[in-house]
Amino acid sequence: MSDLRLGEFVGSLDCGTTSVRFIVFDQYANIIAQHQLEFPQYYPAPGWHEHDADEILQVSDECIAEVCRKLERDQWAKESIRIIGVTNQRETTVVWSRGTGRPLCKAIVWTDSRTKSIVAHFEKLLASTGIEFESGRLRKGVDGVEALREMTGLGLSTYFSAMKLRWMIDNNENVRKEYEADNLLFGTVESWIAYNLTGGANGGIHVSEVTNASRTLLMNIRTLQWDHHLLKFFGFRSSILPKLVSSSEVYGRIASGPLKSVRIGALIGDQQAALVGNKCFGQGEAKCTYGTGAFLLFCTGNDMVQSSHGLLSTVAYQPGPGAPPVYAVEGSIGVAGAAIKWYFRLRDSMGFIKSAEEINTLAASVADTGGVYFVPAFSGLLAPYWDPGAAGLLIGLSAYTTPGHIARATTEANAFQTRAILESMKLDSKVDLKHLKVDGGMTNGDFCMEVLADVGGFEVVRPEMRESTALGSALLAGAAIHLFGWNTSDPRTFARVNTRGSKTFLPRLSDERRKKNWLAWLQAVERSKGWEKTSDE
Repeated sequence: MSDLRLGEFVGSLDCGTTSVRFIVFDQYANIIAQHQLEFPQYYPAPGWHEHDADEILQVSDECIAEVCRKLERDQWAKESIRIIGVTNQRETTVVWSRGTGRPLCKAIVWTDSRTKSIVAHFEKLLASTGIEFESGRLRKGVDGVEALREMTGLGLSTYFSAMKLRWMIDNNENVRKEYEADNLLFGTVESWIAYNLTGGANGGIHVSEVTNASRTLLMNIRTLQWDHHLLKFFGFRSSILPKLVSSSEVYGRIASGPLKSVRIGALIGDQQAALVGNKCFGQGEAKCTYGTGAFLLFCTGNDMVQSSHGLLSTVAYQPGPGAPPVYAVEGSIGVAGAAIKWYFRLRDSMGFIKSAEEINTLAASVADTGGVYFVPAFSGLLAPYWDPGAAGLLIGLSAYTTPGHIARATTEANAFQTRAILESMKLDSKVDLKHLKVDGGMTNGDFCMEVLADVGGFEVVRPEMRESTALGSALLAGAAIHLFGWNTSDPRTFARVNTRGSKTFLPRLSDERRKKNWLAWLQAVERSKGWEKTSDE
Protein backbone atom coordinates (compact mmCIF):
# COMPACT_ATOMS: atom_id res chain seq x y z
CA MET A 1 0.00 0.00 0.00
CA SER A 2 2.90 2.36 0.79
CA ASP A 3 4.06 2.02 -2.82
CA LEU A 4 0.88 3.63 -4.15
CA ARG A 5 1.17 7.06 -5.73
CA LEU A 6 -0.76 9.99 -4.28
CA GLY A 7 -2.26 12.26 -6.89
CA GLU A 8 -4.90 15.00 -7.02
CA PHE A 9 -8.14 13.91 -8.65
CA VAL A 10 -11.82 14.77 -8.51
CA GLY A 11 -14.61 12.19 -8.70
CA SER A 12 -18.07 12.41 -10.21
CA LEU A 13 -21.00 10.15 -9.40
CA ASP A 14 -23.36 10.33 -12.38
CA CYS A 15 -26.76 8.83 -11.52
CA GLY A 16 -28.59 8.65 -14.85
CA THR A 17 -31.93 7.22 -15.89
CA THR A 18 -30.74 3.71 -16.71
CA SER A 19 -27.28 3.48 -15.17
CA VAL A 20 -24.84 4.92 -12.65
CA ARG A 21 -21.21 5.64 -13.36
CA PHE A 22 -18.38 6.90 -11.19
CA ILE A 23 -15.59 8.68 -13.04
CA VAL A 24 -12.32 10.08 -11.71
CA PHE A 25 -10.76 13.00 -13.60
CA ASP A 26 -7.44 14.78 -13.40
CA GLN A 27 -7.07 18.55 -13.81
CA TYR A 28 -7.16 18.30 -17.62
CA ALA A 29 -10.33 16.13 -17.68
CA ASN A 30 -8.38 13.01 -18.53
CA ILE A 31 -10.29 9.99 -17.20
CA ILE A 32 -8.12 8.17 -14.66
CA ALA A 33 -10.64 5.44 -13.79
CA GLN A 34 -14.35 4.77 -14.29
CA HIS A 35 -17.01 2.13 -13.74
CA GLN A 36 -20.63 1.94 -14.87
CA LEU A 37 -23.53 -0.31 -13.88
CA GLU A 38 -27.12 -0.42 -15.08
CA PHE A 39 -30.04 -0.77 -12.67
CA PRO A 40 -33.54 -2.20 -13.24
CA GLN A 41 -36.37 -0.27 -14.86
CA TYR A 42 -39.95 -0.95 -13.80
CA TYR A 43 -43.01 -0.38 -16.02
CA PRO A 44 -45.98 -1.58 -13.94
CA ALA A 45 -48.65 -0.02 -16.20
CA PRO A 46 -48.85 1.84 -19.52
CA GLY A 47 -47.21 5.24 -19.15
CA TRP A 48 -45.68 4.33 -15.76
CA HIS A 49 -41.93 4.24 -15.17
CA GLU A 50 -40.40 3.50 -11.77
CA HIS A 51 -37.02 3.01 -10.10
CA ASP A 52 -36.09 1.39 -6.81
CA ALA A 53 -34.17 4.11 -4.94
CA ASP A 54 -32.29 1.49 -2.92
CA GLU A 55 -31.07 -0.13 -6.16
CA ILE A 56 -29.74 3.24 -7.39
CA LEU A 57 -27.90 3.59 -4.10
CA GLN A 58 -26.55 0.04 -4.30
CA VAL A 59 -25.07 0.42 -7.79
CA SER A 60 -23.66 3.82 -6.77
CA ASP A 61 -21.78 2.17 -3.90
CA GLU A 62 -20.59 -0.63 -6.19
CA CYS A 63 -19.32 1.83 -8.82
CA ILE A 64 -17.37 3.81 -6.22
CA ALA A 65 -15.86 0.64 -4.74
CA GLU A 66 -14.84 -0.73 -8.14
CA VAL A 67 -13.22 2.55 -9.20
CA CYS A 68 -11.21 2.57 -5.97
CA ARG A 69 -10.03 -0.97 -6.78
CA LYS A 70 -9.07 0.11 -10.33
CA LEU A 71 -7.11 3.07 -8.98
CA GLU A 72 -5.10 0.83 -6.69
CA ARG A 73 -4.49 -1.66 -9.51
CA ASP A 74 -3.01 1.28 -11.42
CA GLN A 75 -0.86 2.19 -8.40
CA TRP A 76 -2.91 5.21 -7.36
CA ALA A 77 -4.01 5.60 -3.73
CA LYS A 78 -7.75 6.09 -3.39
CA GLU A 79 -6.91 9.08 -1.18
CA SER A 80 -5.98 10.80 -4.44
CA ILE A 81 -9.69 11.58 -4.81
CA ARG A 82 -9.83 14.93 -3.05
CA ILE A 83 -13.53 15.67 -3.49
CA ILE A 84 -16.52 14.34 -5.43
CA GLY A 85 -19.54 15.80 -7.18
CA VAL A 86 -22.94 14.20 -7.79
CA THR A 87 -25.07 14.68 -10.88
CA ASN A 88 -28.42 13.07 -11.46
CA GLN A 89 -31.51 12.46 -13.51
CA ARG A 90 -33.85 15.32 -12.68
CA GLU A 91 -37.55 15.39 -11.70
CA THR A 92 -37.50 11.72 -10.63
CA THR A 93 -39.22 11.77 -7.24
CA VAL A 94 -38.20 9.87 -4.11
CA VAL A 95 -40.01 9.76 -0.75
CA TRP A 96 -38.62 8.13 2.37
CA SER A 97 -39.22 7.81 6.10
CA ARG A 98 -37.70 10.37 8.44
CA GLY A 99 -37.39 7.65 11.09
CA THR A 100 -35.97 4.71 9.14
CA GLY A 101 -34.37 6.47 6.20
CA ARG A 102 -35.86 3.90 3.85
CA PRO A 103 -37.96 4.57 0.71
CA LEU A 104 -41.72 4.34 1.18
CA CYS A 105 -42.43 3.30 -2.41
CA LYS A 106 -40.66 3.11 -5.75
CA ALA A 107 -39.44 6.39 -7.19
CA ILE A 108 -41.52 7.86 -10.00
CA VAL A 109 -39.22 8.58 -12.96
CA TRP A 110 -39.22 11.85 -14.91
CA THR A 111 -40.60 10.08 -18.00
CA ASP A 112 -43.64 8.74 -16.10
CA SER A 113 -46.98 10.14 -17.31
CA ARG A 114 -49.46 8.65 -14.81
CA THR A 115 -50.24 12.11 -13.41
CA LYS A 116 -52.16 13.40 -16.44
CA SER A 117 -55.41 13.70 -14.49
CA ILE A 118 -53.61 15.55 -11.66
CA VAL A 119 -52.17 17.99 -14.19
CA ALA A 120 -55.66 18.53 -15.64
CA HIS A 121 -57.05 19.15 -12.14
CA PHE A 122 -54.47 21.83 -11.36
CA GLU A 123 -54.90 23.39 -14.80
CA LYS A 124 -58.56 23.93 -13.98
CA LEU A 125 -57.66 25.21 -10.53
CA LEU A 126 -55.20 27.71 -12.01
CA ALA A 127 -57.88 28.97 -14.36
CA SER A 128 -60.62 29.22 -11.73
CA THR A 129 -58.92 30.01 -8.41
CA GLY A 130 -55.35 30.80 -9.36
CA ILE A 131 -52.48 31.15 -6.92
CA GLU A 132 -53.37 33.05 -3.76
CA PHE A 133 -51.06 35.80 -2.54
CA GLU A 134 -51.30 37.89 0.60
CA SER A 135 -52.05 40.98 -1.47
CA GLY A 136 -54.70 39.26 -3.54
CA ARG A 137 -55.30 36.23 -5.68
CA LEU A 138 -53.32 37.41 -8.70
CA ARG A 139 -51.48 40.45 -9.89
CA LYS A 140 -53.62 42.53 -12.19
CA GLY A 141 -53.46 41.31 -15.78
CA VAL A 142 -51.72 38.02 -14.90
CA ASP A 143 -53.69 34.77 -15.01
CA GLY A 144 -52.89 31.65 -13.01
CA VAL A 145 -50.88 29.93 -15.74
CA GLU A 146 -48.72 32.99 -16.30
CA ALA A 147 -48.25 33.50 -12.55
CA LEU A 148 -46.98 29.93 -12.22
CA ARG A 149 -44.60 30.41 -15.15
CA GLU A 150 -43.27 33.70 -13.74
CA MET A 151 -42.61 32.10 -10.35
CA THR A 152 -41.13 28.80 -11.49
CA GLY A 153 -40.15 29.18 -15.16
CA LEU A 154 -42.31 26.11 -15.80
CA GLY A 155 -45.77 25.17 -16.91
CA LEU A 156 -47.92 22.38 -15.55
CA SER A 157 -46.79 18.99 -16.83
CA THR A 158 -46.48 15.36 -15.80
CA TYR A 159 -42.75 15.99 -16.14
CA PHE A 160 -42.25 17.90 -12.88
CA SER A 161 -41.77 16.54 -9.38
CA ALA A 162 -44.72 18.19 -7.60
CA MET A 163 -47.18 16.25 -9.74
CA LYS A 164 -45.45 12.96 -8.91
CA LEU A 165 -45.32 13.80 -5.20
CA ARG A 166 -49.00 14.69 -5.21
CA TRP A 167 -49.81 11.32 -6.81
CA MET A 168 -47.75 9.44 -4.21
CA ILE A 169 -49.51 11.08 -1.27
CA ASP A 170 -52.95 10.68 -2.82
CA ASN A 171 -52.57 7.09 -4.03
CA ASN A 172 -50.07 5.24 -1.82
CA GLU A 173 -51.27 4.36 1.67
CA ASN A 174 -47.77 4.12 3.16
CA VAL A 175 -46.82 7.51 1.82
CA ARG A 176 -50.07 9.10 2.96
CA LYS A 177 -49.73 7.74 6.52
CA GLU A 178 -46.16 8.99 6.85
CA TYR A 179 -47.16 12.36 5.44
CA GLU A 180 -50.04 12.69 7.91
CA ALA A 181 -47.68 11.71 10.75
CA ASP A 182 -45.18 14.36 9.53
CA ASN A 183 -42.62 11.59 9.05
CA LEU A 184 -42.18 12.00 5.28
CA LEU A 185 -39.06 13.29 3.52
CA PHE A 186 -39.15 14.26 -0.15
CA GLY A 187 -36.33 14.75 -2.59
CA THR A 188 -35.07 14.28 -6.10
CA VAL A 189 -32.25 11.80 -6.77
CA GLU A 190 -29.37 14.07 -5.74
CA SER A 191 -31.15 14.65 -2.42
CA TRP A 192 -31.51 10.90 -1.86
CA ILE A 193 -27.88 10.21 -2.77
CA ALA A 194 -26.47 13.02 -0.59
CA TYR A 195 -28.64 11.90 2.34
CA ASN A 196 -27.30 8.36 2.18
CA LEU A 197 -23.66 9.20 1.41
CA THR A 198 -23.56 11.36 4.54
CA GLY A 199 -25.10 8.76 6.85
CA GLY A 200 -28.77 8.32 6.00
CA ALA A 201 -30.96 7.99 9.09
CA ASN A 202 -27.80 8.33 11.19
CA GLY A 203 -27.10 12.00 10.61
CA GLY A 204 -27.45 12.25 6.83
CA ILE A 205 -28.10 15.70 5.37
CA HIS A 206 -31.48 16.42 3.77
CA VAL A 207 -30.67 18.97 1.06
CA SER A 208 -31.75 19.78 -2.47
CA GLU A 209 -29.64 21.67 -4.98
CA VAL A 210 -31.22 24.60 -6.81
CA THR A 211 -31.08 23.25 -10.39
CA ASN A 212 -32.98 20.17 -9.26
CA ALA A 213 -35.33 22.18 -7.06
CA SER A 214 -36.10 24.42 -10.02
CA ARG A 215 -37.75 21.37 -11.65
CA THR A 216 -40.20 20.65 -8.85
CA LEU A 217 -42.78 23.48 -9.39
CA LEU A 218 -42.20 24.37 -5.72
CA MET A 219 -39.16 26.69 -5.85
CA ASN A 220 -39.36 30.34 -6.84
CA ILE A 221 -36.81 30.59 -9.64
CA ARG A 222 -36.07 34.24 -8.86
CA THR A 223 -35.56 34.00 -5.09
CA LEU A 224 -34.14 30.43 -5.10
CA GLN A 225 -36.39 29.62 -2.13
CA TRP A 226 -39.24 27.20 -1.59
CA ASP A 227 -42.36 29.31 -2.11
CA HIS A 228 -45.16 29.01 0.45
CA HIS A 229 -47.73 30.23 -2.10
CA LEU A 230 -46.85 27.26 -4.34
CA LEU A 231 -46.87 24.84 -1.41
CA LYS A 232 -50.35 26.04 -0.49
CA PHE A 233 -51.58 25.76 -4.07
CA PHE A 234 -50.35 22.18 -4.49
CA GLY A 235 -51.24 21.19 -0.92
CA PHE A 236 -47.87 20.32 0.67
CA ARG A 237 -46.47 21.09 4.12
CA SER A 238 -42.99 22.59 4.21
CA SER A 239 -41.59 20.07 6.72
CA ILE A 240 -41.16 17.44 3.99
CA LEU A 241 -38.82 19.66 1.98
CA PRO A 242 -35.00 19.53 1.98
CA LYS A 243 -32.81 22.55 2.69
CA LEU A 244 -31.86 24.38 -0.52
CA VAL A 245 -28.15 24.57 -1.38
CA SER A 246 -26.02 25.92 -4.23
CA SER A 247 -24.45 23.81 -6.97
CA SER A 248 -20.90 24.18 -5.67
CA GLU A 249 -20.05 24.07 -1.96
CA VAL A 250 -18.92 21.52 0.60
CA TYR A 251 -22.12 19.98 1.98
CA GLY A 252 -20.55 17.26 4.10
CA ARG A 253 -18.36 14.18 4.02
CA ILE A 254 -18.95 10.58 2.95
CA ALA A 255 -19.80 8.62 6.10
CA SER A 256 -18.57 5.13 5.15
CA GLY A 257 -17.01 2.96 2.47
CA PRO A 258 -13.72 3.29 0.59
CA LEU A 259 -14.11 7.08 0.26
CA LYS A 260 -14.98 7.66 3.91
CA SER A 261 -14.38 11.31 4.93
CA VAL A 262 -14.03 12.54 1.32
CA ARG A 263 -15.93 15.79 0.84
CA ILE A 264 -19.00 16.18 -1.38
CA GLY A 265 -18.59 19.48 -3.21
CA ALA A 266 -21.17 19.57 -6.00
CA LEU A 267 -24.78 18.57 -6.58
CA ILE A 268 -26.36 19.42 -9.92
CA GLY A 269 -28.99 18.12 -12.32
CA ASP A 270 -27.51 16.17 -15.21
CA GLN A 271 -28.44 18.55 -18.03
CA GLN A 272 -27.12 21.59 -16.22
CA ALA A 273 -23.99 19.59 -15.42
CA ALA A 274 -23.51 18.91 -19.13
CA LEU A 275 -23.80 22.64 -19.83
CA VAL A 276 -20.98 23.27 -17.33
CA GLY A 277 -19.02 20.29 -18.65
CA ASN A 278 -19.20 21.75 -22.16
CA LYS A 279 -17.90 25.01 -20.67
CA CYS A 280 -20.96 26.92 -21.87
CA PHE A 281 -20.47 29.66 -19.31
CA GLY A 282 -21.20 32.56 -21.65
CA GLN A 283 -24.55 34.04 -22.58
CA GLY A 284 -25.74 32.55 -25.87
CA GLU A 285 -23.76 29.29 -25.68
CA ALA A 286 -25.76 26.06 -26.04
CA LYS A 287 -25.39 22.31 -25.77
CA CYS A 288 -27.60 19.29 -26.35
CA THR A 289 -27.18 16.00 -24.48
CA TYR A 290 -28.57 12.91 -26.19
CA GLY A 291 -29.34 10.09 -23.78
CA THR A 292 -32.65 8.38 -22.94
CA GLY A 293 -34.14 11.79 -23.68
CA ALA A 294 -32.45 14.84 -25.18
CA PHE A 295 -32.02 18.19 -23.50
CA LEU A 296 -30.96 21.42 -25.11
CA LEU A 297 -29.85 24.25 -22.82
CA PHE A 298 -29.11 27.80 -23.96
CA CYS A 299 -27.20 29.89 -21.40
CA THR A 300 -28.77 33.30 -20.68
CA GLY A 301 -26.27 34.42 -18.01
CA ASN A 302 -27.60 36.16 -14.92
CA ASP A 303 -30.78 37.15 -16.77
CA MET A 304 -33.81 34.92 -16.34
CA VAL A 305 -35.44 34.83 -19.79
CA GLN A 306 -39.14 33.99 -19.89
CA SER A 307 -39.88 31.92 -22.99
CA SER A 308 -43.04 32.66 -24.92
CA HIS A 309 -42.51 29.81 -27.39
CA GLY A 310 -42.89 26.62 -25.37
CA LEU A 311 -39.51 26.41 -23.63
CA LEU A 312 -38.61 26.34 -19.95
CA SER A 313 -36.69 28.84 -17.88
CA THR A 314 -34.38 27.04 -15.49
CA VAL A 315 -31.41 27.58 -13.18
CA ALA A 316 -28.23 26.58 -15.03
CA TYR A 317 -26.12 26.58 -11.84
CA GLN A 318 -25.45 28.62 -8.72
CA PRO A 319 -21.67 28.86 -8.29
CA GLY A 320 -21.72 29.03 -4.49
CA PRO A 321 -23.78 29.92 -1.42
CA GLY A 322 -25.39 33.33 -1.89
CA ALA A 323 -23.88 33.77 -5.37
CA PRO A 324 -26.09 35.11 -8.19
CA PRO A 325 -27.49 32.20 -10.20
CA VAL A 326 -26.79 31.62 -13.87
CA TYR A 327 -29.94 30.86 -15.87
CA ALA A 328 -30.74 28.95 -19.04
CA VAL A 329 -33.59 28.38 -21.43
CA GLU A 330 -34.24 24.69 -21.95
CA GLY A 331 -36.02 22.47 -24.40
CA SER A 332 -36.67 18.90 -23.25
CA ILE A 333 -37.21 15.92 -25.55
CA GLY A 334 -38.76 12.98 -23.74
CA VAL A 335 -37.67 10.28 -26.19
CA ALA A 336 -34.27 10.29 -27.91
CA GLY A 337 -32.11 7.23 -27.20
CA ALA A 338 -35.30 5.54 -25.99
CA ALA A 339 -36.54 5.63 -29.60
CA ILE A 340 -33.46 3.69 -30.68
CA LYS A 341 -34.13 1.14 -27.93
CA TRP A 342 -37.70 0.83 -29.18
CA TYR A 343 -36.31 0.05 -32.61
CA PHE A 344 -34.00 -2.56 -31.09
CA ARG A 345 -37.08 -4.34 -29.71
CA LEU A 346 -38.36 -4.64 -33.28
CA ARG A 347 -35.11 -6.46 -34.02
CA ASP A 348 -36.13 -9.35 -31.80
CA SER A 349 -39.52 -9.85 -33.39
CA MET A 350 -38.93 -8.71 -36.98
CA GLY A 351 -35.23 -9.33 -37.52
CA PHE A 352 -34.39 -5.79 -38.68
CA ILE A 353 -30.96 -5.67 -37.08
CA LYS A 354 -28.76 -8.10 -35.21
CA SER A 355 -26.89 -5.66 -32.97
CA ALA A 356 -27.42 -2.15 -31.63
CA GLU A 357 -24.53 -0.78 -33.71
CA GLU A 358 -26.24 -1.81 -36.95
CA ILE A 359 -28.95 0.85 -36.82
CA ASN A 360 -26.57 3.51 -38.21
CA THR A 361 -25.48 1.19 -41.00
CA LEU A 362 -29.07 0.29 -41.82
CA ALA A 363 -30.22 3.92 -41.73
CA ALA A 364 -27.31 5.00 -43.93
CA SER A 365 -28.16 2.32 -46.51
CA VAL A 366 -30.97 4.51 -47.89
CA ALA A 367 -30.74 8.05 -49.23
CA ASP A 368 -33.81 9.26 -47.35
CA THR A 369 -36.77 7.92 -45.34
CA GLY A 370 -38.91 7.20 -48.38
CA GLY A 371 -41.53 9.57 -47.00
CA VAL A 372 -41.68 7.92 -43.57
CA TYR A 373 -41.79 10.10 -40.44
CA PHE A 374 -41.60 8.90 -36.84
CA VAL A 375 -42.92 10.97 -33.92
CA PRO A 376 -41.69 9.15 -30.77
CA ALA A 377 -44.34 10.53 -28.40
CA PHE A 378 -44.29 7.47 -26.16
CA SER A 379 -45.31 9.53 -23.10
CA GLY A 380 -46.73 12.55 -24.86
CA LEU A 381 -44.65 15.42 -26.24
CA LEU A 382 -42.50 17.78 -24.20
CA ALA A 383 -40.97 21.03 -25.50
CA PRO A 384 -42.06 22.98 -27.39
CA TYR A 385 -45.43 21.24 -27.83
CA TRP A 386 -46.32 20.19 -24.24
CA ASP A 387 -49.05 17.75 -25.21
CA PRO A 388 -49.37 14.88 -22.69
CA GLY A 389 -52.06 13.33 -24.86
CA ALA A 390 -49.86 12.97 -27.95
CA ALA A 391 -49.14 9.43 -29.09
CA GLY A 392 -46.25 7.82 -30.92
CA LEU A 393 -46.76 7.90 -34.68
CA LEU A 394 -45.11 6.19 -37.64
CA ILE A 395 -46.61 7.65 -40.79
CA GLY A 396 -45.92 7.56 -44.52
CA LEU A 397 -45.61 3.78 -44.75
CA SER A 398 -46.08 2.25 -48.18
CA ALA A 399 -45.21 -0.88 -50.11
CA TYR A 400 -41.91 0.84 -50.90
CA THR A 401 -40.94 1.12 -47.20
CA THR A 402 -37.99 -0.97 -46.01
CA PRO A 403 -36.44 -1.48 -42.57
CA GLY A 404 -33.78 1.00 -43.67
CA HIS A 405 -36.38 3.72 -44.17
CA ILE A 406 -37.80 3.14 -40.67
CA ALA A 407 -34.29 3.13 -39.17
CA ARG A 408 -33.52 6.43 -40.87
CA ALA A 409 -36.83 7.95 -39.75
CA THR A 410 -36.00 6.91 -36.18
CA THR A 411 -32.63 8.65 -36.43
CA GLU A 412 -34.13 11.76 -38.04
CA ALA A 413 -36.81 12.06 -35.34
CA ASN A 414 -34.21 13.20 -32.81
CA ALA A 415 -32.86 15.78 -35.25
CA PHE A 416 -36.34 17.15 -35.99
CA GLN A 417 -37.14 17.42 -32.28
CA THR A 418 -33.85 19.27 -31.73
CA ARG A 419 -34.65 21.69 -34.54
CA ALA A 420 -38.12 22.35 -33.11
CA ILE A 421 -36.53 23.49 -29.84
CA LEU A 422 -33.90 25.60 -31.60
CA GLU A 423 -36.60 27.30 -33.67
CA SER A 424 -38.30 28.31 -30.42
CA MET A 425 -35.00 29.46 -28.92
CA LYS A 426 -34.39 31.62 -31.98
CA LEU A 427 -37.80 33.26 -31.56
CA ASP A 428 -37.13 33.90 -27.85
CA SER A 429 -33.55 35.14 -28.19
CA LYS A 430 -33.66 36.67 -31.70
CA VAL A 431 -30.33 34.93 -32.31
CA ASP A 432 -29.51 32.29 -34.93
CA LEU A 433 -27.48 29.43 -33.48
CA LYS A 434 -24.29 28.94 -35.47
CA HIS A 435 -23.14 25.73 -33.83
CA LEU A 436 -24.41 23.25 -31.27
CA LYS A 437 -22.18 21.41 -28.80
CA VAL A 438 -23.33 17.82 -28.28
CA ASP A 439 -22.62 14.95 -25.93
CA GLY A 440 -24.24 11.75 -24.68
CA GLY A 441 -24.32 8.18 -25.89
CA MET A 442 -26.16 8.86 -29.15
CA THR A 443 -23.42 11.20 -30.36
CA ASN A 444 -20.91 8.35 -30.75
CA GLY A 445 -22.11 7.58 -34.28
CA ASP A 446 -21.02 9.95 -37.05
CA PHE A 447 -24.13 9.25 -39.10
CA CYS A 448 -26.48 10.53 -36.37
CA MET A 449 -24.46 13.74 -36.18
CA GLU A 450 -24.50 14.17 -39.97
CA VAL A 451 -28.28 13.80 -39.94
CA LEU A 452 -28.56 16.35 -37.12
CA ALA A 453 -26.53 18.90 -39.09
CA ASP A 454 -28.55 18.28 -42.25
CA VAL A 455 -31.96 18.53 -40.59
CA GLY A 456 -30.99 21.52 -38.44
CA GLY A 457 -28.95 23.48 -40.94
CA PHE A 458 -26.24 24.32 -38.38
CA GLU A 459 -22.79 23.10 -37.38
CA VAL A 460 -22.63 20.27 -34.85
CA VAL A 461 -19.53 20.24 -32.63
CA ARG A 462 -18.69 16.97 -30.84
CA PRO A 463 -15.82 16.98 -28.33
CA GLU A 464 -13.45 14.03 -28.20
CA MET A 465 -14.12 13.45 -24.48
CA ARG A 466 -17.90 13.38 -24.21
CA GLU A 467 -18.52 12.57 -20.54
CA SER A 468 -19.72 16.16 -20.17
CA THR A 469 -22.33 15.46 -17.50
CA ALA A 470 -19.86 13.84 -15.14
CA LEU A 471 -17.24 16.44 -15.98
CA GLY A 472 -19.63 19.29 -15.11
CA SER A 473 -20.19 18.05 -11.58
CA ALA A 474 -16.45 17.39 -11.23
CA LEU A 475 -15.64 20.98 -12.23
CA LEU A 476 -18.14 22.37 -9.73
CA ALA A 477 -16.83 20.07 -6.98
CA GLY A 478 -13.22 21.04 -7.62
CA ALA A 479 -14.18 24.72 -7.71
CA ALA A 480 -15.80 24.39 -4.28
CA ILE A 481 -12.30 23.99 -2.77
CA HIS A 482 -10.42 25.83 -5.57
CA LEU A 483 -8.74 22.59 -6.61
CA PHE A 484 -6.39 23.22 -9.57
CA GLY A 485 -7.30 26.92 -9.28
CA TRP A 486 -10.75 26.25 -10.75
CA ASN A 487 -13.24 29.07 -10.21
CA THR A 488 -16.72 29.08 -11.71
CA SER A 489 -16.75 32.87 -11.62
CA ASP A 490 -13.74 32.93 -13.94
CA PRO A 491 -14.10 30.54 -16.93
CA ARG A 492 -10.46 31.19 -17.84
CA THR A 493 -9.45 28.89 -14.96
CA PHE A 494 -10.90 25.97 -16.98
CA ALA A 495 -8.89 26.82 -20.10
CA ARG A 496 -6.79 23.62 -19.89
CA VAL A 497 -9.79 21.36 -19.25
CA ASN A 498 -10.86 18.98 -22.04
CA THR A 499 -8.85 20.53 -24.86
CA ARG A 500 -8.06 17.36 -26.80
CA GLY A 501 -10.07 18.48 -29.79
CA SER A 502 -13.47 18.03 -31.37
CA LYS A 503 -15.10 17.07 -34.64
CA THR A 504 -17.42 19.40 -36.54
CA PHE A 505 -20.24 18.18 -38.77
CA LEU A 506 -21.47 20.58 -41.46
CA PRO A 507 -24.92 20.59 -43.11
CA ARG A 508 -24.90 19.20 -46.65
CA LEU A 509 -28.61 19.09 -47.51
CA SER A 510 -30.02 21.77 -49.80
CA ASP A 511 -32.17 24.47 -48.19
CA GLU A 512 -35.09 23.46 -50.40
CA ARG A 513 -34.94 19.80 -49.36
CA ARG A 514 -34.44 20.74 -45.69
CA LYS A 515 -37.54 22.96 -45.73
CA LYS A 516 -39.67 20.30 -47.43
CA ASN A 517 -38.68 17.66 -44.84
CA TRP A 518 -39.28 20.08 -41.97
CA LEU A 519 -42.82 20.94 -43.11
CA ALA A 520 -43.61 17.23 -43.45
CA TRP A 521 -42.35 16.62 -39.89
CA LEU A 522 -44.56 19.41 -38.56
CA GLN A 523 -47.53 17.81 -40.28
CA ALA A 524 -46.71 14.45 -38.67
CA VAL A 525 -46.49 16.09 -35.23
CA GLU A 526 -49.94 17.63 -35.69
CA ARG A 527 -51.33 14.17 -36.51
CA SER A 528 -49.86 12.75 -33.28
CA LYS A 529 -51.34 15.41 -30.98
CA GLY A 530 -54.36 14.92 -28.76
CA TRP A 531 -54.67 11.16 -29.23
CA GLU A 532 -55.34 10.50 -25.55
CA LYS A 533 -57.71 12.90 -23.82
CA THR A 534 -56.98 13.86 -20.20
CA SER A 535 -59.45 14.48 -17.41
CA ASP A 536 -59.33 15.18 -13.69
CA GLU A 537 -62.41 13.07 -13.03
